[in-house]
Order: sequence, then structure tokens, then C-alpha cells
Amino acid sequence: MSQGAASGSQGSAAADGGGTARTERGRSIACRRFFFLIGTLYLYRCVTMYITTLPVPGMHMTCAPKLHGDSHAKVQRVLQLISGGGLSITNSHLLCGDFLYSGHTVMLTLTYLFIKEYSPRSFWWYHLMCWLLSAVGVVCILVAHEHYSVDVVVAYFITSRLFWWYHTMANLQTLKCSPNNYLTNTWWNPLFNFLERNVQTAVPCSYSWPITWPPACLKNPCKKYSMVQSTREE
Repeated sequence: MSQGAASGSQGSAAADGGGTARTERGRSIACRRFFFLIGTLYLYRCVTMYITTLPVPGMHMTCAPKLHGDSHAKVQRVLQLISGGGLSITNSHLLCGDFLYSGHTVMLTLTYLFIKEYSPRSFWWYHLMCWLLSAVGVVCILVAHEHYSVDVVVAYFITSRLFWWYHTMANLQTLKCSPNNYLTNTWWNPLFNFLERNVQTAVPCSYSWPITWPPACLKNPCKKYSMVQSTREE
């Protein structure tokens, strides 16, 4: 009896350890996808800012004068921009023209999409709250004249399409090997194959309450909602 109890406890501990490992791998995959997408979106933003320079959308903005041939002043301006994070509240937002497209809208949209994708479907009230907060944030950007409407529209369009393209390719295993998948023509497809090479099956929906005494309603198992790692031993 004691041996059976011991083996049972060991099996339970092994199962708990395996569940923790799967949860950690799922989190790492979600974070990896987030950072890849945000990096790609800001790379696209660098291109659009360079080829399309728009005037300031509000009179409250102040732009630093151009520096012609003064390399020392340019270096100082770059250091000031980096040290203050490019924020207006730190007086480090000195340059103008970085409007198309809106980086704030990118962050609001991408954060909402990830929350909706990587949280249980039963959390509809949480999804609705995040959608409302994101929508209010975008409206505040326009009301404050921090961006033009086209900046917001283009940011939403590019962010949502890139998110859906990436996750369609990641969640449908048949697309990865299909010769008729035209999404593989994207320039970032080699990076996608490298990042997703071990993601082959559905991700177990494992999540934890941030406090030690969660309500009983949050202990119920949730449905699988995405795709992640392979179940085979590596």
C-alpha cells in the first residue's frame, strides 16, 4: 500500500511538473510571437516614416530645428532621445514627422489581439473590456491631435493583417508543407520557419490566477484555443 501511494504521489508530481513545463513553453512561444510581430511592425513603420513625411497634426507640437552638418549636435540629440525614451513627458520627443503610421495604435491593437487569442474563450467580459479600452485609446489619440486618421487606419490594418497571417500559418499545420501556400512568399517566412519549427500540435490551455486564492469558477478547465508545441519528447 505504501509503495502504491508513493508511486501515485510520484506520478502526480511528474504530471504537475509536466503541466508546468508545458505552461512555461506556451508562455515563451506567445512572448516570442509577440516580440517578433512588434519588431516587424516597427520595421515597417520605419519605412513608412521615411518615405512619407506628414506635417504636425496639432499646433501644440514643437519640432527641433534641422541640424545641417553638425555631427556633434546630432549625436547629442540622439542620446537625449534615447535617454528619455522618446516621450513628450521627458522632453525627449524633439523630432517631428514620425506619424505614418501610429505606433500607439499598433501597441493597442496588437495587445488586444494577443489577449483575445491567448486567453480562454469564456473570458468574453475580459475581451470586451480590453476592446473598449483599446478603442478609447485610439479615440483619445485622434482627439488629442497626436496623429492623423490615416495613421490610425493604416496602423490597424497592417497590425491586424500581420497578426492574422502569422497565426494562420502557425495554427494550420497543412499550410506549412503545402506547395500552394502563397503566404510563404513573405520575406519573413524563413524566420517564421525557424521560430515555429517545434510548434506542431495544439497548445494545452493552461493558465493560473495571479493570487493564491482564486475563485472556484476560475479553476474549471478551459478549451484549447491555439496551436503550440509538439507532444513528442525532445
